[in-house]
Amino acid sequence: MKEKSSAQARQIKEIEARLDSKLAKAKSEAQKAKAEAEAIVAVYRVGAEVAQVQEREAAETAQTQAYWIAELAKCQSRRKTLEEIHARGFDLTDEIINAKEHEVDARAMASSDDDDDDGSKSGFENGEDLDGEEVAPEEN
Repeated sequence: MKEKSSAQARQIKEIEARLDSKLAKAKSEAQKAKAEAEAIVAVYRVGAEVAQVQEREAAETAQTQAYWIAELAKCQSRRKTLEEIHARGFDLTDEIINAKEHEVDARAMASSDDDDDDGSKSGFENGEDLDGEEVAPEEN
């Protein structure tokens, strides 16, 4: 009986040792999985923060562009009004020139493209006078 109970005690200790080993292995695997999950969460959190910043910047850019588009429309309207008054015989040449300069500035600011280096200019910038006729550069 003693031998039988001694054998059973040894088996119990062996089983407990195997269980302890499996438990330690499971805990280790759980810690690894937790560390990996935390790393993934950190990456996604950073990505979400970057996306929020980009959205804010895009909204600010859109708002600025909308402002300059409205300014461009105002400048164009003012220039057209001055040209209509000029066509009726009033000398508003200087005012029209200033209005066209403001319009060019507003157009540049309203442009969402950064590739304004294509060399395209309005007729006024290319040396045309107020009536659309070519003038010498020294006459501008």
